[in-house]
Amino acid sequence: MIHQIRISAARAGDTILADAVGAFALAVMLVGALYLPALF
Repeated sequence: MIHQIRISAARAGDTILADAVGAFALAVMLVGALYLPALF
């Protein structure tokens, strides 16, 4: 299993960074959307 993850990570290359940034942006938007009703 670890071997498959390492192979996939090596094959993905630079796209992992872009995916991580996108996932972080989605998490920030989700938290913001959850806190928005509390402001009004």
